Amino acid sequence: MMPFIEAAVTKYGWMSSEQLTNMIAIAGMSPGPIAANSAILIGYSTAGISGAIIAAVAILLPSLILVLIAAAFFVKMHHNPLVEAMFYGLKPLVTSLIIFAAISFAQSNHLVAINGSFRSISLLIIFVLSLFALLKLRWNPIYVIVLSGLIGITLYS
Repeated sequence: MMPFIEAAVTKYGWMSSEQLTNMIAIAGMSPGPIAANSAILIGYSTAGISGAIIAAVAILLPSLILVLIAAAFFVKMHHNPLVEAMFYGLKPLVTSLIIFAAISFAQSNHLVAINGSFRSISLLIIFVLSLFALLKLRWNPIYVIVLSGLIGITLYS
């Protein structure tokens, strides 16, 4: 969903890329789905409370309807070998969609295109250290978020 949200924000000029990145960061730290949180924050930013409500309904209602339809289908068909094979085949797709969203987010933050600037190199270092803390040290993500935010305040303010 994030690439679609980013495309709409860019197309209609609702906010700059940096503002969108900040909104996504806030949405990612908030409880709930990041796409819904982002849409609600963007709606609020562009049209106040009514924009937030419309964005919430617009992003949550179609998903709710699709999940209910899929759940009804899955309850009846979950033992079917073709359905099991289909879900097995969808696992790599879901992983690739998540990786695509991460790469798109990294590109919009100038993390992928290293240009040798202090900002690019420091962003890459924060990324690598955060990933190391999460994967190898098994730190709680909340600690990594707080520590990264404190490093950001130190380096960029």
